[in-house]
Amino acid sequence: MKRLLASALLAVASVWVTGCANGPVGHGSYHITAYKPHNPNNVVVKLSTGTQHLYVMEGDRLLMAAYANVGAPGSPTPTGHYSIINKDKTRRRQSEPDRGYPMAYWCEFAPAYGFHEGFVHPYPHTHGCVRLHREAAARLFALVHIGTPVEIARSLPEDAKYGSKVQPLDQSRDPDPPRSEMLSPNWFRDPPGPLLIEG
Repeated sequence: MKRLLASALLAVASVWVTGCANGPVGHGSYHITAYKPHNPNNVVVKLSTGTQHLYVMEGDRLLMAAYANVGAPGSPTPTGHYSIINKDKTRRRQSEPDRGYPMAYWCEFAPAYGFHEGFVHPYPHTHGCVRLHREAAARLFALVHIGTPVEIARSLPEDAKYGSKVQPLDQSRDPDPPRSEMLSPNWFRDPPGPLLIEG
């Protein structure tokens, strides 16, 4: 009976972790819509560290808006103008602690700083990288290419214009999936459905 209960709890936790809703949401029901750019060379990634909002723009056209997680005060996400210098969908942490921990959909914008999948907290919490829910990380990866401009600032005009479109997210209490799952190649599967849609 205990084993059956443990299996059921593990299954519920697994759905919660792999799937993020009302106010800040957990992992299971968070969904991002991202639109195909008309010209991929006109795509710009904009990050507001004050609101932790990420906007992907094509001129005045909003392609995607998502909640992100930026660096904590002791290790802030750098601000300024950058560009994507490296992409690696199956990147893993190379150093201890947690060597092998997945950092899927890695989009590096400065040496050792990048956007990647990871638990998103409603307050600055990372070591300087920008963590995104899998739904957002996969779509950002599809939207950018080497050379895509990245603008990071404390606040952006897009906050006033598009901030209301960003769904809050809180994965701070979500349990880690089993390590065997995180170390599996299956971890890097895209979310279901098309990543980018016409619109």
